[in-house]
Amino acid sequence: MHISRYIKIFSIFFAIVALLAAVDVSAQKKSEQLKRNKQKLENEINDTQAILNQTRKNKNASLQQLSVLRKQINNREQFILALNGEISSLEEEMELNVKLSKSLDRKLEYMKADYSTLVYNAYKNRRQTNKLLFLLSSDNFGQLFRRLKFYTIFADNVKAQVEQIEATQKEIHEKEVQIQMIKDEKVTLLEGHERQLSALEKEKKEKDQLTNNLKKKEKQLAAEIKKKQQEQKKLDNAIKKAIEAEIKAANSKNKKNNSTATTSKGKTESSSEMVMTKEEKALSSNFASNQGKLPWPVAKCAKIRDFGTYPHPDVPSVTMQNNGIDLATEAGATVRSVFQGEVTSVLDYVGTKIVIIKHGEYMTVYQNLGSVSVKKGDKVSTKQAIGTVARNTSSNTYELHFELWKNTSHLNPSNWLAR
Repeated sequence: MHISRYIKIFSIFFAIVALLAAVDVSAQKKSEQLKRNKQKLENEINDTQAILNQTRKNKNASLQQLSVLRKQINNREQFILALNGEISSLEEEMELNVKLSKSLDRKLEYMKADYSTLVYNAYKNRRQTNKLLFLLSSDNFGQLFRRLKFYTIFADNVKAQVEQIEATQKEIHEKEVQIQMIKDEKVTLLEGHERQLSALEKEKKEKDQLTNNLKKKEKQLAAEIKKKQQEQKKLDNAIKKAIEAEIKAANSKNKKNNSTATTSKGKTESSSEMVMTKEEKALSSNFASNQGKLPWPVAKCAKIRDFGTYPHPDVPSVTMQNNGIDLATEAGATVRSVFQGEVTSVLDYVGTKIVIIKHGEYMTVYQNLGSVSVKKGDKVSTKQAIGTVARNTSSNTYELHFELWKNTSHLNPSNWLAR
């Protein structure tokens, strides 16, 4: 009767502890994911800060400084949200640990009480249950064996209870240590939260002051931006011609070789689509399957101008038309290929160097390079260095213009690069 009650109560305790432990593991996984996300944001804030500090030293970099500052404010706001999420997760984790610790305390109290009763009864009945007399008074060897087995089971049961008590005490101690660690981590996070809020407030004030200063010379800035756009259009035409020439050359080559190559739609000839061999189609498919996972063309950068047509964020009178994205970088930053492929063009146009890399029917364009370490026809691998970012002489800043094409159509690079 005593053993069955013991087993039943312990089954309930083990079920409760196991359930809380399962929830605790789930909470820990959530907390770990939040920490990874926070670490990524923290790295991005550090990278952007280095670029921001660089632009602050330059009086002619006001527009780029404002763009980087806007990016940094967004990063910091996201980081504060991540901190809030991690603090909430820690609070949940601590609450679960406290519940689990209390459940273990109750389990320990029962085991101690049960063990005390067991020891007391054994002591109380020690004369009646003298082991040697009990064994020798057996009627036969069968009864002797059963009585000996009873004592063995009894001894094992006592030993098991002692081990359970010790294991539970150890587990309670571990939970207490974990709870204290969570409390310490929460304090650290709250301190970081205050620092981030303070930095965010300063950056917002700096942004407002810089915006007001730029408004005073909006006409001058509008003229400068329009001039840059005209220069960019010339570069856009050069890039377009280079890509169209590559498509034409590839199609002519495959036709001349009487190849069975086709476009992605199965056609054998097209003026706007590249005819590909089986190997090129496989590469193209591999590139497409990595949408949203491609590495950035510069390891440390801040996106300061996005893809598409939109009013300039700081000079609303000017409409931006961007075939790619623009990335502010540190001085001498290394530019790298975002995927394996073949260099089809290395252009030197109006003082800027451009590298075009083919990935099947996809092409990536790297513009505003100061130096180039590859040549036409070279095979490149993912993240392979292809050159360095050039200095913008008018603003004394460093920017990379990056584009992504599918045949003759522009794609938004932001949708393809890793989040």
